[in-house]
Amino acid sequence: MNSSLTTLLLGGALLAGCQQNQPKAEQPAATQPGDSTATHVPPAADTVATIGQPQLLYTLDEAHNTPDGLALAPDGTIILSVPNLANNAYPAVLLKMTGDSLAPYLTNLPVEPTTQKAAPMDLAFGPDGNLYYAENQYENSKDFKSRLMRVRVENGKPGKVETVVDKFGLANAVVWKGNTLYVTDSQWDLPGNDKGSAIFRFTLAELSKGPIHLQPKTKDPHVLALFTTTVNETNVDNGADGLDYDSQGRLYTGSFGDGKFYRVTLKPDGTLASQETLPLTGKQIPCIDGLVIDRKTDKAYVCNSRQNAIEVIDLKTLAVTTLAQNGDTDGRDGLLDQPAEVLLKGQRLYVSDFDKPERNFVNTRSDAPHTMSYISLK
Repeated sequence: MNSSLTTLLLGGALLAGCQQNQPKAEQPAATQPGDSTATHVPPAADTVATIGQPQLLYTLDEAHNTPDGLALAPDGTIILSVPNLANNAYPAVLLKMTGDSLAPYLTNLPVEPTTQKAAPMDLAFGPDGNLYYAENQYENSKDFKSRLMRVRVENGKPGKVETVVDKFGLANAVVWKGNTLYVTDSQWDLPGNDKGSAIFRFTLAELSKGPIHLQPKTKDPHVLALFTTTVNETNVDNGADGLDYDSQGRLYTGSFGDGKFYRVTLKPDGTLASQETLPLTGKQIPCIDGLVIDRKTDKAYVCNSRQNAIEVIDLKTLAVTTLAQNGDTDGRDGLLDQPAEVLLKGQRLYVSDFDKPERNFVNTRSDAPHTMSYISLK
């Protein structure tokens, strides 16, 4: 499934737009500005169990160095976000996946005025037919510069991009449930809790009226649920990350920093009824990034970014099994290279390999090639 068309379609010349940084010539992997080498000695690749058979889907160039969010469009195509956080000398873009081809979808994403960067993460099409994406400005500014953006879509084509909510700390996942949008903020720190994160709730009616300005470091009225991350040897305090809901409409999120898995039960009006930390069995997951739930089986497919693994959580029994796992790799053979997001379409699980490791991750460096994988669930 690796498309030879990718490199031809995705040259830096196609990526000029609103962002100020122009693409630089590709450098050797060892000296790329975004190269990240861990300061610890990780487990040797041959000591990490290799489980499952992820297949190579796409190989991307250095101008597309951190493939991330995945959204299923109404016409069956998949939209991919590329925030380029490992090497942001290249502007962020949205790409469109159709079969074996990968092509530009939006290459002129508006930058945040003070950081002069765009950084699209998770994204989803709303009931109004428009595309909404969370923008993570946290690595550019800790001063609540992240946003929720809307791409106006007409006749299947992307048009104007506009800010609908601003002043997030680290906007991350977006999920529509009916006419309500839920967004995780992985760094919604409150006074006395600098390890906090949250799920926010917005109605389509609110988002249609004009930009919403959140109130940082408060329990803003849009906050649905709050969480606290326990910092471990990775020194990562990012909290609520991936987000989805089960067949009963209950929300689930996981903590990137410590792997806690949460269930949030809603009242009929979509507000909070209860939240709980779930006692998983079978395997301890130390890090939860993106996730997707198959509502036909109530199984959650979870990116264990730290261990280069895709875990499956049975939401009925809370048992964990490993679908795929491997040691440190550059991903060129289809093996997982720090999986960050997953999307389920039919019997295929699409995986984006973010490849921007933190300390004590199995993946030790951001290196070429940059890849996407898929796993057949048949």
